[in-house]
Amino acid sequence: MSPRWNPNPDVRTGRHVVYNLHVHLVFVTKYRRKAFTDAMLTRTEEIMRDVCTDFEAELKQFNGEQDHVHLLVHYPPKVQLSKLVNSLKGVSSRRLRQEYSTHVRRYLWGGHFWSGSYFAGSCGGAPLTVVKQYIENQQRPTG
Repeated sequence: MSPRWNPNPDVRTGRHVVYNLHVHLVFVTKYRRKAFTDAMLTRTEEIMRDVCTDFEAELKQFNGEQDHVHLLVHYPPKVQLSKLVNSLKGVSSRRLRQEYSTHVRRYLWGGHFWSGSYFAGSCGGAPLTVVKQYIENQQRPTG
C-alpha cells in the first residue's frame, strides 16, 4: 500500500465486495401528528440503533422533530433496504406504543404510529458532512 493512502473508515469490505453505502431515511408520524417529545426521540434513536445492528448496518446520525425523524444509515449490500425500513418502523412503533402508551394514544390511534410511506435518498451525490449537518440542525422539541 502506498504511504499516502489514507483508509476511509466508511469504506467496508466483504468477501467479494468493497462498499460505502449510505441512505438518508425520513419517517413521518401518521397524519403528521406532533407526537414526539425529546425523550421519545432519544428512545427512538436507541431502538433504531439496535435494529440497524441486527442488520449489520450502522446508524450514523439520527434526529427528528415532533412529527418526523431523519436517519443516516451505513449498510452492507446484502441488506434489502425495504426490509430494513419495515423493521425500523415496525419495531419502533411497537416499542414506542408500549413504553409511551398514554402519550401516544393522545396523538395516534388505530394501531399505527408511522405513515405508510417513507423517504429514502442515496447519499452518494452529497458529501456526508452536509447530510449530517442537515440532520443535526433539525429543530428537536424541548421538554
